[in-house]
Amino acid sequence: MSEPHGTVLEKHPPSADGAGDVAGGSDEGNRRFWSARRVPAGIVALVLLVIAGMFLYDIVAVRAGRAGMSWRRELAGQLAQRPLDDVWVLTGAGVAAALGLWLLVLAVTPGLRALLPMRRTHPDVRAGLHRAAAETVLRDRVMEVPGVQSARVRVKRTRADVRAVSHFRELDDVRADVTAVLDEAVGRLGLARPPALSLQVRRPGRKGR
Repeated sequence: MSEPHGTVLEKHPPSADGAGDVAGGSDEGNRRFWSARRVPAGIVALVLLVIAGMFLYDIVAVRAGRAGMSWRRELAGQLAQRPLDDVWVLTGAGVAAALGLWLLVLAVTPGLRALLPMRRTHPDVRAGLHRAAAETVLRDRVMEVPGVQSARVRVKRTRADVRAVSHFRELDDVRADVTAVLDEAVGRLGLARPPALSLQVRRPGRKGR
């Protein structure tokens, strides 16, 4: 049987009053982990750096008595001549709005959907379990039940979908054993919010189907 693997630990400094959340006693310990999102942040920083550098160079050139960059003069002329309902103006505004909305969504959502928060056993440490690790553990436990030929497990944030194929024994008996095994296995995963089980047990299909 596989043991839980793929865990992530995150330490926090102790609070000023010495109090902490233990064993999932607070919603703070049950919240999802936030993604650092280094790639989007790096792309935005690089784009802003390039744009700021180009405008700074253009301003310095104009202040020094030299002609401004041709692209800036062309852009200013186009913006002054084109009406607001021009297709290019609307396209540019739509792209800018879409990028802004994307950045807002990234800013207010935690991300890391593949990492499930675990119960806190120490006030200053948070732990998370990868969905793939949880799926492996549950699938291995299901495969230990007599009569189960194959199993497929998909763990979501609030539900675990289990599909098992039984090639002998009564389906009701197999379903009862699988349910009991899964209830125990889900509890031993130590998740802050144990997922609800959705179980389906069926016979193998005919060959060619």
